[in-house]
Amino acid sequence: MVKWSDEERKVISTIFSNLDYDDIGPKALRRCLIVYPWTQRHFSTFGDLTTPAAIMKNEKAAAHGIKVLHGLDRALKNMDNIKATYAELSILHSEKLHVDPDNFKLLADCLTITIAAKMGDCFTAATQVIFQKFLCVVVSALGKQYH
Repeated sequence: MVKWSDEERKVISTIFSNLDYDDIGPKALRRCLIVYPWTQRHFSTFGDLTTPAAIMKNEKAAAHGIKVLHGLDRALKNMDNIKATYAELSILHSEKLHVDPDNFKLLADCLTITIAAKMGDCFTAATQVIFQKFLCVVVSALGKQYH
């Protein structure tokens, strides 16, 4: 079980309370699909993902990015039990969707970059440490079924 200080909880809550999900979600997923093109294989029903320009215009990718970001709200609301919170999603991603668990980390990295770019100087190294801890716990929880 992960221990969270009051400061860590505050920083994570502040980050999420200031996010424009409709902006950040699509940007993070699109970045992931462009930078790591092998992740596209899990999105074959999304239509054209053949070029960065096509990915940037792809509405299904944008919608899924928003969905993923809203999915992190579950972790935010259940920080003391993130692994249990994502147990069903872990099973879905491993047994039905067969998502490579490394993709969760890649998307988490793209989300961090996207948020850092948006927050600018407010996304300090101290903030990043806390945010990375949060995302590492989420990534671990989503990959739990694979272990």
